[in-house]
Amino acid sequence: AGSQLREIFDKINNLLSGKSVQTGRRTVSVTQHPQGLDFVYYKLAEKFVNQGEEEVASHRDAAFPIAVVASGIWEIHPRVGDLFLAHLHKKCPYSVPFYPAMKEGTSMEEYQRILGYQVNDSKMEQQDRFLKRMSGMIRLYAAIIQLRWPYGNKQGTHPHGLSYGWRWLAQMLNMEPLVDVTATLLFDFLEVCGNALMKEYHGQFWKIMLFIREDYFPRIEAITSSGQMGSVSRFKQFLEKCLQQKEIPLPKGTLQPSFWRS
Repeated sequence: AGSQLREIFDKINNLLSGKSVQTGRRTVSVTQHPQGLDFVYYKLAEKFVNQGEEEVASHRDAAFPIAVVASGIWEIHPRVGDLFLAHLHKKCPYSVPFYPAMKEGTSMEEYQRILGYQVNDSKMEQQDRFLKRMSGMIRLYAAIIQLRWPYGNKQGTHPHGLSYGWRWLAQMLNMEPLVDVTATLLFDFLEVCGNALMKEYHGQFWKIMLFIREDYFPRIEAITSSGQMGSVSRFKQFLEKCLQQKEIPLPKGTLQPSFWRS
């Protein structure tokens, strides 16, 4: 509910502002240790990314309540935003976007980790689980760039707004596609913030959508084998529907004004 989200936001904001906060039976404050604030900035940013990787990956609609809190905290405490991006880029290099090349002397296991895979006891995680985690993080990022905390003063601009999403999209399309990854993440990103980008960039946005369908999508298809067509088919249907209707629907789970009255 909206009222619960406000409580969570206020608690985090109070903690970062140096006030005492009740947690369980303890009262904590960042002033109790010289590095207290730095530590909390770091752990909070890490937690936001983990929520993308775990909660949003499992429940896609969760992107919006988490993102609106993260965006509001970022606006008041810019350090959290810097650290959020650092954690995000390390866990999901595709959020840069960047496809790391294998360097000489790097072990296969280490390289898999650099690509974002979890490796335990030399066993790499399954591809579908890997894609699910990457999707969760990209969906959270796509929600953050379009949302602002509704109770802020909104004097300035969004600390990391839609122009960053536009840049991410352009950079993705400047790189050669990767099997599975590119189709999945482009679909996730456009499904979550395509509507906001459409309203912001109008004709330019539709030019990019046409470019994807006419030029970029065939390149994705060319590297995809018949057993890997799931994400590619979903993305194709989405593209066709949006271009046909000249409209990108509001994403499922968007926080409506009525949410804040709950």
